Amino acid sequence: MSREDAVARLLAIMARLRAPEGGCPWDLAQDFESIAPYTIEEAYEVSDAIASGRPERLRSELGDLLFQVVFHARLAEERGWFTFDDVAESIATKLTVRHPHVFAGAHFADAAEQTDAWEAMKAREREANGERGTLADVPLALPALMRAAKLGRRAARVGFDWPDAAGTRQKVAEELRELDATVRDGDAARQSEELGDLLFAVAQWARHLGLEPEAALRDANRKFEARFRHMESLAAASGRSLGELDYAAWDRLWIAAKAAARAT
Repeated sequence: MSREDAVARLLAIMARLRAPEGGCPWDLAQDFESIAPYTIEEAYEVSDAIASGRPERLRSELGDLLFQVVFHARLAEERGWFTFDDVAESIATKLTVRHPHVFAGAHFADAAEQTDAWEAMKAREREANGERGTLADVPLALPALMRAAKLGRRAARVGFDWPDAAGTRQKVAEELRELDATVRDGDAARQSEELGDLLFAVAQWARHLGLEPEAALRDANRKFEARFRHMESLAAASGRSLGELDYAAWDRLWIAAKAAARAT
């Protein structure tokens, strides 16, 4: 099947699912707001598929994500706003405009200069859309840690930033001390606020180190899950559950799980 035929088939399936007569009741009940969480979820499943290193899973998850784009485009078409073709044309035009060094003979000295030009073009686009201010258009729906890093990057463009990673490290230490103080004082109302400040500072430290805090935390979650499951398996092999063991036993199992992970 050609690319055009495959896309046409997908669009036809979407139209059939949304058909008032004979369509799918669940699909017919959806709108932009109800579909948005699934769109975000599918994007993360693509990320997981990439991490799995399994091409067949990646192909499947990319299809699921594409379906989300088709779904949103269908909802827009029903309202007379735009079509899937308009979406494809819009991103094609945007990519052409944002890559003048590829399509219009422009030249950049290095990747940094290209990035600066890219960000300047995006800023002009936001201003043309009436979105003014350095922090305009940072999506509220982003995961909080990812959004914290993005807010920090935006602020840094106008010079509002620590000079280096050492400065952000000092800020992390300062925020940790302030959180410790609220814990000692039993000030529950401020503990959440100070914890938020600490996490924000950690996100900026990661940014200065050239790391993506959201990706780092996802990897840490994945690592913890694998080690915890291994601990459960080791405990079960001895006829016990983790809940029956004490801290010393947990520590031994955790060390064993870490060793097993290093050995693979």
